[in-house]
Amino acid sequence: MSTFLRRYKENVLLQKRCKVIVDIIMIVVFAYSLVLFTCDRTMIHGNSMKPTIENENTILINRMAYALSSPSRFDIVAFKKRGIQSNKVYVKRIIGMPGDTIQIKDKQIYINGELLSDDKYNDNILTPGIAAQELTLKENEYFLMGDNRNNSEDSRFANIGLVKKEDIIGMVWMIVAPFENIKIIT
Repeated sequence: MSTFLRRYKENVLLQKRCKVIVDIIMIVVFAYSLVLFTCDRTMIHGNSMKPTIENENTILINRMAYALSSPSRFDIVAFKKRGIQSNKVYVKRIIGMPGDTIQIKDKQIYINGELLSDDKYNDNILTPGIAAQELTLKENEYFLMGDNRNNSEDSRFANIGLVKKEDIIGMVWMIVAPFENIKIIT
């Protein structure tokens, strides 16, 4: 009878291991499917988001992030330029929100007349561009800037300009390559 019990216990243990393996496979398939259907992947070209995102990092963009909510100040978003037939995706940080008045003066960003003090990338901005004069954002307009303020083509320049909500693809979620740079973006 001890042989029977031993085989029974081995069989139960094998069934438990198989269940764990099946559960792990199901979780991986679910996670992969979730990412596949809700995210886009793109490679960054340039240093405008340095040090947060480096040149040639591959990122995931969460397309569903703003389905039920609106973007927030300091979110990093991916967008396409309005009226341009191109696959190029731009990635920048939201600085100005709808209804804000933006101005860059004395090499600093002012929102609604107050210095933007909680921006960790608020270096001395050498080129204010169109924000040298006060800009008041309309409903659904955002003012975006790269983290590398003095090496970024962003909302300060007429060729990018203010970005409408419908041009925002989604929120940048994480860096997925190269391996040594993998991280969740905050």
